[in-house]
Amino acid sequence: MRPELEADVVVVGGGPAGATLSTLVAMQGHRVLLLEKARFPRYQIGESLLPSTVHGICRLLGVSGKLERAGFPVKRGGTFRWGSDPTPWTFAFAISPAFGGGATAYQVERMHFDQILLDNAREHGVDVREQCTVSDVVEAGDGRVAGVRFTGPDGAPQLAHCRYVVDASGNGSRIHERAGGRRHYSKFFRNLALFGYFKGGKRLPPPNEGNILAVAFDAGWFWYIPLRDDLTSVGAVLLPDALDHVRGDREAALLGLIRRCPLIAEYLSGAERVTAGPYGEIRVRKDYSYFQETFWRPGMLLIGDAACFIDPVFSSGVHLATYSALLGARSINTALRDPGAENRAFEEFEVRYRREYWAFHDFLVAFYDMHADEQSYFWQAKKVTASTAPEFEAFVNLVGGVASREGALTDPGAYLRRRAEAFRELATAVQTPVGSEGADRNLLGVSLARSVAREGTRIQVQAAVGGNADEVIPVREGGLVPSADGMHWTAPS
Repeated sequence: MRPELEADVVVVGGGPAGATLSTLVAMQGHRVLLLEKARFPRYQIGESLLPSTVHGICRLLGVSGKLERAGFPVKRGGTFRWGSDPTPWTFAFAISPAFGGGATAYQVERMHFDQILLDNAREHGVDVREQCTVSDVVEAGDGRVAGVRFTGPDGAPQLAHCRYVVDASGNGSRIHERAGGRRHYSKFFRNLALFGYFKGGKRLPPPNEGNILAVAFDAGWFWYIPLRDDLTSVGAVLLPDALDHVRGDREAALLGLIRRCPLIAEYLSGAERVTAGPYGEIRVRKDYSYFQETFWRPGMLLIGDAACFIDPVFSSGVHLATYSALLGARSINTALRDPGAENRAFEEFEVRYRREYWAFHDFLVAFYDMHADEQSYFWQAKKVTASTAPEFEAFVNLVGGVASREGALTDPGAYLRRRAEAFRELATAVQTPVGSEGADRNLLGVSLARSVAREGTRIQVQAAVGGNADEVIPVREGGLVPSADGMHWTAPS
């Protein structure tokens, strides 16, 4: 065995979550070792970003200029063929007035975006080691996680000791169960994605040519993401009863699904599928949403997809990854400075990350079934969970998660009353015709949508003003708030 390594923090995984947390901890003067099993650049899906990542996290990391120079397509918002309106409709991102009333994001090739974040971690002093595969955590005599076992590029076993291990290795994590508990999979979001890449596809009319286009059809929905003028990511997300369509020849299956969706077929008329290089493969990815029972234990933290994952229709993947990394960095920075604050700091991390996850989950349950009135949501929840409970109780169990410790489970009747009106509000916002063709819908003006945008706006404000400026009230009784610099937790004044 090679000589043992020492660090304050060992991060497993070099994607956006791992690179973000590593940088934010290293910027506070702590020693960080990042172990990544692949060699960058490497292919990854998840190409559509939200403003909170671009204007918030990336600004905190100091990579805004690099993203601008990369020439990624600018994304104003999202364009949807969804709900009862047969005409595609668009929403633009709504953010704090501090940004002049408008914001944008990017569509990114993850090979390039992730490389920018990982190189930035190196530049801030993180010891980044690629082609290193972590096999397990190491426990101290008191049961605390105190390091990891891994193999390097030559296959030799190695050991790294640390104060904290951060699992940022995604949905394929080999160590997430070591945090405690098990993964719970959603009975509602059990979809499967079949996707590939095309050159020569059409674009939406200006100014929305950089938007993601999401189109519902009889078997599920398509994403259509412009990555360059000559490159488009196209994927079909299929509902559980349509999964037979992906058996056998993947290319024939994808092309057949495109033919069943007239708008996507129109946009790809005259386009060619990419058949070589990193984009030449037609891939299948299970889109099963899940969450881990426990996000942390003494000495260990789960962030990004290692902790939880939600359906990607609103491009939440990189946002949740980088948001959890910011929360985790605050907790680690706090505990490294004051070990006695560890429990409160990591409890704050878990409460806030679960809160953000369930905000997206609530919104998406409503969004997926907005053709019908609110009672159908409850009937669908009863159906997919095979529940014998009353409809509203089945719905609450579905959305809240039976092991999530969510407050929604303590009073199903009150939860139903709150959410029923929110569902009607969302359906009305989507189905009400806009004043003129091409006008933006105020989708983010409805309560469910505001709930998924709130934390992203706070991150952008923090990045713009150089520290915490607006969050002085805790999100729960006895909770903490960000410090003045935004990089630690502190008791509210």
